[in-house]
Amino acid sequence: MNELAKLKWQCRRGSLELDLLLNRYLETRYPVASEEEKARFVEMLKLDDSELLGQCDANW
Repeated sequence: MNELAKLKWQCRRGSLELDLLLNRYLETRYPVASEEEKARFVEMLKLDDSELLGQCDANW
């Protein structure tokens, strides 16, 4: 399994909102992101859904 396929699988979350958000980033921004940004995205995918949604709520 290549890197993008593995990340796409990791983007499948428990909520439609996160699925859409993460997959859109992966398809549009990840390919042109810097190595640092790619590494941060991979680390972010390790967070629980509740942590990700909490971060989204805090930033809105």
